[in-house]
Amino acid sequence: MSGQMLRAAVNHYLDQETPLSVDASEHRRPDLRRQGAGTSPVRLPMAYVLPLRWHSDTGLTELTGYLRWLAARVEVLVVDGSAPALFARHAEAWRGLVRHLPPDPALRGANGKVLGVLTGVAAARREHVVIADDDIRYDEAGLLAAHRLLDRVDLVRPQNYFAPLPWHAWWDTGRTLLNRALGTDYPGTLAVRRSTFLGMGGYDPDVLFENLELIRTVRAYGGTEAAPAWLYVRRLPPDAAHFRGQRVRQAYDDLAQPARLLTALAVLPALAAAVAARRPGPLLGAAAGVVALAEVGRRRAGGGAVFPAATALAAPIWLLERGVCGWLAVGQRLLFGGVPYAGTRIRHAAHTVRALQKHLR
Repeated sequence: MSGQMLRAAVNHYLDQETPLSVDASEHRRPDLRRQGAGTSPVRLPMAYVLPLRWHSDTGLTELTGYLRWLAARVEVLVVDGSAPALFARHAEAWRGLVRHLPPDPALRGANGKVLGVLTGVAAARREHVVIADDDIRYDEAGLLAAHRLLDRVDLVRPQNYFAPLPWHAWWDTGRTLLNRALGTDYPGTLAVRRSTFLGMGGYDPDVLFENLELIRTVRAYGGTEAAPAWLYVRRLPPDAAHFRGQRVRQAYDDLAQPARLLTALAVLPALAAAVAARRPGPLLGAAAGVVALAEVGRRRAGGGAVFPAATALAAPIWLLERGVCGWLAVGQRLLFGGVPYAGTRIRHAAHTVRALQKHLR
């Protein structure tokens, strides 16, 4: 698809009568996966905030290439909380390429990523701001779609997919597909109107599930959001060791979503009951049902283009993992008061919309 055709597809989607909300996201499904889909970069009036805190520079060359590509298209701010030696190395690598700055020392909070976002959005010079983790890789069409959607809503939630797809990324894609089947996923990137973000005072830097906290804060403020299931943004997979270390921490996020938590906590008792009764049939039926549900999510909004067919098979494995880690997360909360994070413990996964509404009054 050419750059002109791609932009026309996005424009056609935006011209529909369907209101842009959390659920109204599939009216049009343009192909948004080609990076640099055009003969020359399209410069957008948009800022890109990347909060960063690295302990090594193994990915510096690859990230620098991506930042160079981004800088030709949008304003880029990297808020770098790395140690001084790494910060200096980054400053040298990115001089003249991006705005490279440390987190605002006046800000306080346990979640360093949120402090980076608060710093970056405040420093941005554009109304439309993409917030993205360091493993997110937008293409030109994704930036354009987010920019156009922000003309109508306060917050945009793209859909991430892993590429490449090692075993642990395949495993975690099971979660993504179930989220897509049941509603919307929680990506590692959001796009927000700067005026809305500043008007609501940012969001709480003392929570673990920072993207859910930002989404709920926008809702509590009265903002609008779009979660287009077709807006695919690539995500680089973590290494296997990092993946293993995130299992309980990600399960802790469910403490902010009671229905999901109760579902996760029910997995092991149900499994134990089936094993005790020596009835494999219900177990196999349940696993098949989970795979079928994941397949619904995979096919939604043309998802087969970015989610290989075998990824639906990961859903029962991921659900079993969450069943185990859900209990470990509850134990962390009850026994230790929170989950370990960057040398401290964070108690709250995220606040409810009602609590945030009271805070914003």
